Amino acid sequence: MKKEHQSVAMFKDDPVRPENYRRFERDVPEWFTDAKLGVFVHWGPYSVPAWAEPIGELGTIEKQYWFTHNPYAEWYFNTIRIEDSPAAEHQREVYGGAPYDDFLDQWNPDEFDPEEFLALVKSTGAGYFVPTTKHHDGVTLWDAPGTDGRNTVARGPKRDLIGAFEKATRDAGLRFGVYYSGGLDWHFSQLPPITDEGQEFGRPVDAAYAEYAYDHVVDLIDRYSPDVLWGDIEWPDAGKPSGPFSMENLFEKFYAASPEGVANDRWGETHWDFRTSEYQNGTSVEGTGAWENCRGIGFSFGHNTQEDERHLLSGPAAVATFVDIVSRGGNLLLNVGLTARGTVPDLQRRTLEHLAAWNAANGDAVFGSRPLDAGIAGPSDEPWVRWTRTGGIANAFVDATGDVRLTGVSEAVDAASARLADGTPLAVTRDGDALVARLPEPAVAGPVLVRFELAD
Repeated sequence: MKKEHQSVAMFKDDPVRPENYRRFERDVPEWFTDAKLGVFVHWGPYSVPAWAEPIGELGTIEKQYWFTHNPYAEWYFNTIRIEDSPAAEHQREVYGGAPYDDFLDQWNPDEFDPEEFLALVKSTGAGYFVPTTKHHDGVTLWDAPGTDGRNTVARGPKRDLIGAFEKATRDAGLRFGVYYSGGLDWHFSQLPPITDEGQEFGRPVDAAYAEYAYDHVVDLIDRYSPDVLWGDIEWPDAGKPSGPFSMENLFEKFYAASPEGVANDRWGETHWDFRTSEYQNGTSVEGTGAWENCRGIGFSFGHNTQEDERHLLSGPAAVATFVDIVSRGGNLLLNVGLTARGTVPDLQRRTLEHLAAWNAANGDAVFGSRPLDAGIAGPSDEPWVRWTRTGGIANAFVDATGDVRLTGVSEAVDAASARLADGTPLAVTRDGDALVARLPEPAVAGPVLVRFELAD
């Protein structure tokens, strides 16, 4: 199988001596480059209160304000421990200040249908699916070793939710990934809440936690053979040098079990196959080899009852976000926050169904595509235009109707060959480096696809 992009994996034998870094080289598999779209799921005890302030997207809010007013519902365990936060006040007023773990016991996903949900995921055109297996609250969605019953098999749902997700994903013919929070575990570490971006992220770095997290991820690899290993925040420092519970051993086990597997870049700058950005944060890595932007449909990853249409991507907005990312060589990992009962919130479902309908009509120019050389044609915001390439075809996605003028288009783009997504010829004339056309209303709201043959 052809592979694209090359990544460098680095492991520290001695954190103090860079000359002891051990380097590994891997090629990013073509399936990941071709997939373009993945679906992320955040689901946990935080889905019971499902509460956060919808203040905006990560990367657009002042850091000093972020944690006290955190829009991430999955951070509820942290936010309610910040004494003067609105979330703490909500917890006192609604739940009498009850301990967070009460939500684990109250979590009853009696409407969870993994097959139906994965059918929805597949309909979007997504090539891979990644559920959270343990978020920062430390609750595992399978009976992970060493959790002493603080997991969804022993309490609450009374079910191996990761196993259910994995089977439904494989049955749907999609690649399966696992998210694991290696850098934060508020229950295991019992560290104070994080209140300010400027402070040291109070994360556990000791050998006991390094072994605990290592055993969890190895168990995930052994049980579910994931194709994507998606870490978050960091990794305990004690697990970075070589040794029996080291990251070096962890990734050797992962790639032995899944030779076509990929890992992200949130393991403490020790190893990655692809880089990640999140909403508007960390975008400097975009365009550097294989990369992926992750975001929720709203401002939160976990289900948030405080969000409404003002805070969520509409279907057309999700399409534009997706196309923009793909045109720049990235993948989109779009998150769904399931309700505590296991259902997709109505507004999130509406967005996914719209994305599915648009991709059904236009996906041939998106999935498996590559960015078009900017010397042939480049993006524009007036009108909004993004380009991809599939073989000898240049694909223009134009978010406009009626008379449009596309500038900066070289002679390599054959105006006379213009076709709409369904193959209907489109009259396009050339005026120097511009193409002029009259575009129809799209069958599904979103950018209109126009395809052109490229000169050899």
